[in-house]
Amino acid sequence: MAKVTRDDVARLAGTSTAVVSYVINDGPRPVAPATKERVLAAIEQLGYRPNSVAQAMASRRTNLIGMIVPDARQPFFAEMAHAVERAASDRGKLVLIGNSDYVEDREMHYIQAFLGMRVSGLILVSQGAPQRAAKEFAAMEGAKVVLLHRRPEAADDVSVVTDDIGGAEMVVRHLLEVHGHPYVACFGGPVDTPVPGDPVIDHIAGWQRAMATTGQDSNGHLVEAPFHRYGAYQVALKLLSSPQRPPAIFCSTDDQAIGVLRAARELNLRVPEDLAVAGFDDIPEAALADPPLTTVASEGEAMARAAVDLVLDDSLMVPGSATERVRRFPSRLVVRRSCGCPGEPALDGAPSGAGAE
Repeated sequence: MAKVTRDDVARLAGTSTAVVSYVINDGPRPVAPATKERVLAAIEQLGYRPNSVAQAMASRRTNLIGMIVPDARQPFFAEMAHAVERAASDRGKLVLIGNSDYVEDREMHYIQAFLGMRVSGLILVSQGAPQRAAKEFAAMEGAKVVLLHRRPEAADDVSVVTDDIGGAEMVVRHLLEVHGHPYVACFGGPVDTPVPGDPVIDHIAGWQRAMATTGQDSNGHLVEAPFHRYGAYQVALKLLSSPQRPPAIFCSTDDQAIGVLRAARELNLRVPEDLAVAGFDDIPEAALADPPLTTVASEGEAMARAAVDLVLDDSLMVPGSATERVRRFPSRLVVRRSCGCPGEPALDGAPSGAGAE
């Protein structure tokens, strides 16, 4: 069976191949509605499928957006990737996702691979050294990169961030001031992962600021723990069965907090009566935890859409462009029962209460 070409579509629609291209690519020139309908009807009748590879070679850009996350198995990153996919689909783009597994060399592998494929842009949830990535971006002419969920390190970085320090300070002060705990321990990350600008480092900074503001000493209360629930569960079992069991724990991620809740249950510790627990991220599972988890939420959908809008914004490539390069979104406290506040779980993922009391 002969392959259907763009010439075949143009012949059936009674127009030129250039007009067919304008319809398929939605530009660069407008097409009259009646003509556009004829072209679309011809495409449907003939079963024509554009050669996206050839289009990419001609335009030096594909309809793909690359996205690199540390671990899509973790609920927070899975939700973030899904939100980016939805936003990209609305813009007629597809998303390629790579998992760095918190390994810098693997992150660089995906950066090089995606840029080599001439993606329209790259959304990077980075855990590696920003200097290596910046060199790769500079070497690839026209590369558009947006940092998501990480503070910008350079003045010209394009990024979408939430208030990680303020959110962490808010929830820790809630534990200290509203519930009167003498101190709050903090589950940070593994010792070998901290990088300036990383959200977990900011969560620790917010915890430290809350402790200092309320006159508490944070020394000795920072606990190294993996970001995921399985590793945090093992760390929590050891900590909660020791004489140094804290009265309250703030976890840098909700996934860690879910591991802590499991460990407490196995040790017959009541939450929040024997141990208060709070997290950060407000993943959907937080509302379904037992008890429902007090946490910090950000505007995930809006952040994903902002990242896609920025990565497709050609004005950012123009020197001196007035386009805002950093989009900042607020954090908010979501109060549920794990901290000691009353309330029923919000089964739809919505908070059962919001704002510091």
